[in-house]
Amino acid sequence: MAKLFRVSARTALSSVVEPIARALLRLGITPNTVTVIGTLGVLVGAVGFAARGHLLIALVLVVIFALTDFLDGTMARMKGGSTRFGAFLDSSMDRVADAGIFGSLAYYLATRDDRWGMVAALLCLAVGQIVSYVKARAEGLGMTCNVGIAERPERLLSVGVGGLLAIVGLEWALPAALWVLAVLSVITVGQRIAHVYKQAQTQTTA
Repeated sequence: MAKLFRVSARTALSSVVEPIARALLRLGITPNTVTVIGTLGVLVGAVGFAARGHLLIALVLVVIFALTDFLDGTMARMKGGSTRFGAFLDSSMDRVADAGIFGSLAYYLATRDDRWGMVAALLCLAVGQIVSYVKARAEGLGMTCNVGIAERPERLLSVGVGGLLAIVGLEWALPAALWVLAVLSVITVGQRIAHVYKQAQTQTTA
């Protein structure tokens, strides 16, 4: 269901993003530049605003600049496909952005003496990095690992919904969303390890 939603969202965004992508390419702006700018924008929203409790501004900035992840991919396809360095840079910047988001939320919750919420944010930060590492390591060994209930888009959507509910007065929603996300991320790690194990067993048998 999550993958179907993601495909539908990409289709809906294409009509908006593609003209912007073409315009940026005509100006000589590269996909890699957009990747870096998008990450810096997310960090400004997270570290500059979320960490200080300005959740609404932070949410707006993070959503806007997170969409550049779709924009740079569209630009790369228009140029004939992503380069090896472009793919590496995109993945690396995603990890930096995620660290900024969840690290800032951990700091924000700590300033509010919400220790359990802070623990949830730190778990999301740590386990989210493991989710990405397991996939990267599996692909480095020649196997696929594009599975899991809580991939990056789902993780960002979950914390975004929790933050939005906190903004309208449901302060418990943000730590609750983080705890749910932490559990789902742990499950995702297990799903990916099991998926890779099955492939490894099949290769060994063959």
